[in-house]
Amino acid sequence: MDLNLLFVLLMFGSFAALLFTGFPVAFILGGIGLLFAGLGEVLNTFGVDVDADLSYLGLVVNRIYGVMINYGLVPIPLFIFMGYMLDRSGIAKNLLHAMQTLLWRVPGGLALSVTAIGVILAASTGIIGASVVLLGTLALPTMLQEKYQPELAVGTISAAGCLGILIPPSIMLVLMADQMTLSVGDLFMGAVFPGLVLAGLYTVYIMGVSFTRPHLAPPVAEQDRQQGSLAETLVMVSSALVPPVGLIFAVLGSIFFGIASPSEAAGVGALGATILAAASGKLNWGTLREVSYATTKTSSFIFAIFLGATCFSVVLRGVGGDEVVENLLTSLPFGPSGIISVMLLLVFFLGFFLDWIEITLVVLPLMQPVVPALGVDPLWFTLLVAVCLQTSFLTPPVGFALFYLKGVAPPQITVGHLYRGIVPFVILQIIGLAIIVNFPSLVTWLPTTVYR
Repeated sequence: MDLNLLFVLLMFGSFAALLFTGFPVAFILGGIGLLFAGLGEVLNTFGVDVDADLSYLGLVVNRIYGVMINYGLVPIPLFIFMGYMLDRSGIAKNLLHAMQTLLWRVPGGLALSVTAIGVILAASTGIIGASVVLLGTLALPTMLQEKYQPELAVGTISAAGCLGILIPPSIMLVLMADQMTLSVGDLFMGAVFPGLVLAGLYTVYIMGVSFTRPHLAPPVAEQDRQQGSLAETLVMVSSALVPPVGLIFAVLGSIFFGIASPSEAAGVGALGATILAAASGKLNWGTLREVSYATTKTSSFIFAIFLGATCFSVVLRGVGGDEVVENLLTSLPFGPSGIISVMLLLVFFLGFFLDWIEITLVVLPLMQPVVPALGVDPLWFTLLVAVCLQTSFLTPPVGFALFYLKGVAPPQITVGHLYRGIVPFVILQIIGLAIIVNFPSLVTWLPTTVYR
C-alpha cells in the first residue's frame, strides 16, 4: 500500500478511535496532526529532506499563526457576546408573553409562538445553547401545563432553538466562509430563505397537527390567558418586537447593503445588545462579568478546535488526503447530482457523532476541491451542507440541543420524549434540504440581486 494512503487511513482511524475516549476534540485533532507531521518528516512522506530542516512542522506552526491573525474570524466572539447579552436582556421573555397573548385562541398557539420567537432569536443571537435553554425554561412548563403532548412540546423547542445555526448572523456561516473562501455577506444572504423555509415547514407541521389532532396542542385555557383588548395586545406585541427587529436590521442590513463589514456589523450588534440590556434594567457589573466570561469560554472552545483542526488538516493535505478524497468522490459512478447527494449523506451521518465545528473544519475543506470539479456553485453547496448540519443538533447520540433541553426540562420529561419528539422535525429538515436542492435560487437569488 502507498505510504501516503496508509497515513491518510491511519489519521482518520486514529481520530475515530480517540473520539470515543471523551478526550477534548481539540487536543485529539492537534495531537494527531503533530504526531503524523513528525512521522512524515522522519519517513520523508512530505518529499522533504529531513536533514535539511523540519519544514512541514514549521508549516503547521505558520498555518496556526495565520489562523490567529485572521481578521475574518473577528465577528465570532462579537456575535457570541451579542447573543449572550440579549439572553440576559429579557427580550425573549417579553416576546413569548406577547405572542402567547396574541395567539391564545389558536390551537397550537404556544408552539407557533415558540417557533416565531425561535426565528427572532436566531436572527439576533445565534447561540444554540442559550436559545434552547431559554425557550425550554420559559415555554416548556407552560406548554405542559396547557396539556401539550410532551413530544410535540420538546420537539418544537429543540427545532426552533436550533434555527440560529443557520439563520444569520451565524457563527457557523462565518467559519464556513473562511473554510470555503467565500464572502461572509454572501453566505448570510444566501442563508435567509433556507432558514425561513425550515421555519415555514415547522409552522405548517404544527398547524397541521393542531387542527387535525387538537388534543395534542390545545388552545390556552380561558382562565390562563392574559386579559386585555386587541389594541392593548397589539401594542404589547409591537413593543416586544421593535427592539430585537431593530437590532437585526442594524446588523444584517448594514452587511447586506454594504454599509459595514461583518466585523463592524458584529461590533454594532454587541453594542446594540448591551444598550437593550441597559434599557431593560438588566445591565450591571454582574451581568457584564457573566456575559464576558461566557463569551470567552465559548470563543476559546471554538478557537481551540479551530487550531487543532488546522493542524490536522494541514498534515492531512500534506500526505495527499485531499487528493484521496477528491479521487474517491469523483470516481463514483454517478453524475454531479449523485456525488453531491453522497457528500450530503456523509455529512448527515457524521452529524450523529460529530459536532458541527469538527465537520466544518475537517470534512468541509476536503470537499472543497470537488465542488468546482463538478461545476457546482460553491455558495449553494455550502448552504446545503449548512442545512444538513442543522440536523446534527437534534440527532442522537450527540444532539446537543437534546442535552441542553434535558438539563432544564421538568422531571417528567424523559430522554424517550426527546428522541421521539425530534423525529418529525428531522424529517422536516430533510424535506427542507430537498427543496433547496431542487430550487437553488432560494440560495443564490438574494446575493445576486443585492450586488447586481
